[in-house]
Amino acid sequence: MILCDLCGQARKCRPREIDGKDYDICSDCWNPLAAKLQGKGRAKQQRETVFLPPLATPPEPKELKPSPGEPPKIWSGIAKPH
Repeated sequence: MILCDLCGQARKCRPREIDGKDYDICSDCWNPLAAKLQGKGRAKQQRETVFLPPLATPPEPKELKPSPGEPPKIWSGIAKPH
């Protein structure tokens, strides 16, 4: 015998899950509650697999080449300005 979470009396109760929580509810309390909730609530949706697009990496900056007729640019050091 377990105490019913709704009426508080020691009866033969069954564990029920409501909104992700477990309750011990006797059949005397469950039947009217189930009748009251008949046709209400949300339909369970099937989970679908969603594929996200691959992460886009920015293209590597192209080496700046001087236009024909211009002198070449000479970079000193390791880092180049962006």
